Amino acid sequence: MAIRNIREIGDEVLTKKCKAVTEMTPRIKELIEDMLETMYEANGVGLAAPQVGVLKRIVVIDTTGDDPHILINPRIVESSGEQTGQEGCLSVPGKSGQVTRPNYVKAVALDVNMNEFELEGTELLARAICHELDHLDGHLYVEKAEGPLQDVSYDEDDEE
Repeated sequence: MAIRNIREIGDEVLTKKCKAVTEMTPRIKELIEDMLETMYEANGVGLAAPQVGVLKRIVVIDTTGDDPHILINPRIVESSGEQTGQEGCLSVPGKSGQVTRPNYVKAVALDVNMNEFELEGTELLARAICHELDHLDGHLYVEKAEGPLQDVSYDEDDEE
């Protein structure tokens, strides 16, 4: 496993749509392991493959620090409610913005064995799912931010 460089706002790879994963390969498994290690090292709660320069539809999310979710080719199939709160991103260091997202989300994805599963989340997990899936289509939260971004100190928890 290895820590990968996190691409930052302005990097063209963050604006591109990702391609579906069609089969699990040793390289994809290594990518997922590296993404988890990179996310934890950066104190994030989510990371999408384009954030490490790979245009594949893969995200990792862990809102608790001990329950990682790996989503391959994820898609949101249901959402409801609304929440507005501060959101940050490992690709937009030192900034946060006010973003409105669904309060409940159900996503369908493939696991590391390429078996389909559902992931339901509310509040922070719902926010993280929406945020990370946006990355797969070349979008950053700053496009949805209500008002100007705010500076945040690096010792605060990032809410990616």
